[in-house]
Amino acid sequence: MGLLEDKVVVVTGAGGGIGRGIALLLASEGASVVVNDLGASVHGEGASASAAGKVVDEIRAAGGNAVANGDSVASWESAQRIIGQALDTYGRIDGVVNNAGILRDRFFFKMDPDEWRAVIDVHLNGTFYMSRAAAPHLRAQQSGAYVHMTSTSGLIGGMGQANYAAAKMGIAGLSRSISIDMAQARVRSNCIAPFAFSRMIGAIPVKDEAQAARVETLKKMDPAMVAPLAVYLLTDAAADVTGQVFAVRANEIFLMSQSRPLRSVHRPEGWTPQSVADHAIPALRANFYGPDMSKDVFSWDPI
Repeated sequence: MGLLEDKVVVVTGAGGGIGRGIALLLASEGASVVVNDLGASVHGEGASASAAGKVVDEIRAAGGNAVANGDSVASWESAQRIIGQALDTYGRIDGVVNNAGILRDRFFFKMDPDEWRAVIDVHLNGTFYMSRAAAPHLRAQQSGAYVHMTSTSGLIGGMGQANYAAAKMGIAGLSRSISIDMAQARVRSNCIAPFAFSRMIGAIPVKDEAQAARVETLKKMDPAMVAPLAVYLLTDAAADVTGQVFAVRANEIFLMSQSRPLRSVHRPEGWTPQSVADHAIPALRANFYGPDMSKDVFSWDPI
């Protein structure tokens, strides 16, 4: 008996990379898996059912249960169809892994509305649509779990990814809200910020030696290394784990901080712009965050 025997889980963006690793491990632990993948490029272009179908074939060849789904997560109607397929095929839904994503990398000052909207639609709106489509069924059965993929590009910072970072930071806030709103129904919601080499990472242009070195380090991080934590969070063993943000970096698992007050200053008479300059900012400055990016915070080689 696996840890997820008789459970049904939808994994979006599961035709390759991190999603594929999660889908395969879920099936090996006894879950029936809806393998969702639009089959598009990392830029969202084109569509093909073959990617999801290949993963389903792998699962079935190993003795597991899976079906393929080629719908986009980026609309309310298609998200309903994805969850509907789980219900029609297996009669229930126990978990959703929101992993689907695309990139439209560009410096903020050059980004156009279409590039902004496309990334927000897949990452942030898609996470909402999928989670919301499953919510009535999870509440009715008083159990279930969500695992959402966030990113240190949003949690810490990254270059040329304003759309992606905003979506990923938004996902962390959405997950926190889901964990609160669904707590009485015993439904859990957590985030993972994964470090792994995938099609999306491979599509980022390499502009200098430092970036090239970082990509080489990422190539050592098998996407399958993210799967054990994701799968654990969907099991009953994680019944008391909700509202958290984790990161996985090769064989390292991190619990990430969440926004809380760091320091305060107070003046009984209130503040003026001048007293803010003279008193508040000098007192708070020691706790300012610098212009760090993910690569600055995670600066050591994990392998």
